[in-house]
Amino acid sequence: MSLIQEIRKDLKEKSNPDIAKQSRKFFKEKIKTHGLRSAAVMVIAKKYFPRVKLMSKQDLFILCEELLMSGYNEQASIAFYFLFKLKNNHEKIDFNTFEKWLKKYVDNWGKCDDFCTHALGHFVMSFPEYIPELNKWAKSSNRWMRRASAVTLIYSVRRKKNLEYTIKIANILLRDGDDMVQKGYGWMLKEASKNYPEEVLNYVIKNKHVMPRTALRYAIEKLPLRMKKEAMKR
Repeated sequence: MSLIQEIRKDLKEKSNPDIAKQSRKFFKEKIKTHGLRSAAVMVIAKKYFPRVKLMSKQDLFILCEELLMSGYNEQASIAFYFLFKLKNNHEKIDFNTFEKWLKKYVDNWGKCDDFCTHALGHFVMSFPEYIPELNKWAKSSNRWMRRASAVTLIYSVRRKKNLEYTIKIANILLRDGDDMVQKGYGWMLKEASKNYPEEVLNYVIKNKHVMPRTALRYAIEKLPLRMKKEAMKR
């Protein structure tokens, strides 16, 4: 039995129809799920990681793409876990592969956030010359690419890096009509506010008359009460 067959066998054995039903309620779009909670998925991922870390990068990427091709949320989570655990092995040349996977296999907010706030976020922080590519994503017709342009920067901004790019992406997405994108860039600003409260407050005050309420609400959530009140003044 191959490694991927073993992983899928474990997922099938642990599957729970009730959990699958609950999971589907979290997503507006139709999803494929085995019906496992995140903690149970991580147990399986950690079980196989000692074997995965011995793979060549080529074999790792083949395994990850096979998991992603399944369409199942849990298999995507395992692929993204492996990628993040081996993040220090990533090279500039890997950007094209990651971008392809984002376009081809990310079809809900769970996959988007899992990939972008971990492996992909670490990649663009490590190789900041690729950050301008996020501007293209922010203008994509694909809602998940647009959300990805924002949530990919969360990894950086939590570590007090790339604030200027965070603001640039917020500017591009500012009037986006998609609630998933609004929540994405609002979340990015919220994370930025933990290290840069004044900058985020000033940004919100400057743009609050055109910023969708959903994005604004997310952006100011972690600001001190005094700043929240200032942001909400008419």
